[in-house]
Amino acid sequence: MHDVFKGSFTQQEPIPEAGIEAAVAVMRSGRLHRYNTVAGETAQTVLLEQEFAASVGSKYCLAVASGGYAMATALRAVGVKAGDNVLTNAFTLAPVPGAIAAVGGVPVFVGVTPELVLDLDDLAAKADQGGVLLLSHMRGHICDMERLMEICDAAGIIVIEDCAHTMGAAWKGRPSGTWGKVGCYSCQTYKHVNAGEGGLFVTDDAEVAARAIMYSGSYMLYETHLAGPPPETFAQIKYETPNISGRMDNLRAAILRPQVADLATQCARWNERYFAIEAGLRDTAGLKVIERVEDESIVGSSIQFLLEGWAGASVQDLLTCCKARGVELKWFGNAEPVGFTSRYDSWRYVDAPAMPQSDKVLAGIVDMRVPLTFSLEDCTQIARIIREEVSRIYQSAA
Repeated sequence: MHDVFKGSFTQQEPIPEAGIEAAVAVMRSGRLHRYNTVAGETAQTVLLEQEFAASVGSKYCLAVASGGYAMATALRAVGVKAGDNVLTNAFTLAPVPGAIAAVGGVPVFVGVTPELVLDLDDLAAKADQGGVLLLSHMRGHICDMERLMEICDAAGIIVIEDCAHTMGAAWKGRPSGTWGKVGCYSCQTYKHVNAGEGGLFVTDDAEVAARAIMYSGSYMLYETHLAGPPPETFAQIKYETPNISGRMDNLRAAILRPQVADLATQCARWNERYFAIEAGLRDTAGLKVIERVEDESIVGSSIQFLLEGWAGASVQDLLTCCKARGVELKWFGNAEPVGFTSRYDSWRYVDAPAMPQSDKVLAGIVDMRVPLTFSLEDCTQIARIIREEVSRIYQSAA
């Protein structure tokens, strides 16, 4: 009898007690709005912004409604206008090209390598096709950021980092989100801190920060943004920037602050689980593990592997058989988007040319969430189930 995993791939850990207590205190006060404070009180949203900026070493931080809002605001704040081309990943999730489309921009897709990072040779070849790169560190994989910045700096490309999957990660010790002009993070339930929904925006550029604050709905209360730039930065910007309200409320900020404080501990726990699964998958015939390089400090909240050369029907068979044994896998190569999976040719509002090399990679990408509610024993069992089903299907097709 095959063993079956009984856990849930969508069950998160509880909010820390300190976050629950802080949230209850906000609710009891009734002052949920980000600017609703009493004399001598610092809003929870302001405190979160200060603490997150300090944690990544950025000058300025803005807490917002979602990671998608953070990206769209970043694009607006660096000057993207309707009709402008914006470079971005062919392998990413829908909110990334969605943020570009939301500001009227036109996504120009850059390829993916078998290591699941942005193809820097393709980026160099397309460097004249857009003045901004919205770089997605998709599923936590970080490319060579030094080479990427060299390419972009030489071409005058502004880099905005989508760090929805890399909060707490780094390249050569430098936090994800601090390499480009702006870093954007998600606080959605399945990310590294959980407010249900929410986002964070960081930058060292005073003018970009000021525009973002005005976009977020500051109502000329920008001087209360203690993680924002000096008041004089707003002198002209405050007259020119429309209000597109989206700053985070105090309730979600209260929930997030203890999680940000404990992020390093949580990241270490994710990595224990990630590497336990990876170890169980290694040397499985027909399955390729994604090798992580020494310069990359990862946060293993999901894991991917490649089924190179597999027919689509065999991949679907694997997904079906694993699901029957309690293991939920997602396939990014599916011709039709399913759940959170998607690929560049799924977004038909973009007139994107075919990318055969990237298509070969996308066709074999299988993805799985790694929630912290899994024990290390769970991870061993999950890897064993995947290994058994991959081996069975691969050998039957040989």
